[in-house]
Amino acid sequence: MSLKDQITEDMKAAMRAKDSQKLGTIRLLQAAIKQREVDERITLDDAAVISIVDKLIKQRKDSIAAYTSASRQDLADVESLEITVLQAYLPQRMSAEEITAAVKALVLELGANGSADMGKVMGAAKTKFTCKADMALVSSAVKATLSP
Repeated sequence: MSLKDQITEDMKAAMRAKDSQKLGTIRLLQAAIKQREVDERITLDDAAVISIVDKLIKQRKDSIAAYTSASRQDLADVESLEITVLQAYLPQRMSAEEITAAVKALVLELGANGSADMGKVMGAAKTKFTCKADMALVSSAVKATLSP
């Protein structure tokens, strides 16, 4: 079963259970998927759906930071619940230690040294770690590895 089919089945289950919070979040996800499919006139595969889920989670994390700084914990809690629902559609991610080890191996493989090669390493890391790791953690691991 594809990820899109799983999302549709979860939406139906949330409707039957009358779980309005989960249903709303899944509908937002489906709307984002459908928007991209219509805009680009393509059918998204699982990797593209995962990238949309990543993007939505990042947006929610940014919103939580803004709501927390504005002392609106009630809104931050809603965003946290949405993140929980969205994370169910992400595959198992690499741990921070695994990311650090993989980045060090990639830097050695590319022969990169110094922060001038950050773009080269990140380009290779993006293709290698897409859907496997949080790219923010990969970026910080690359910076730490390349810094003198």
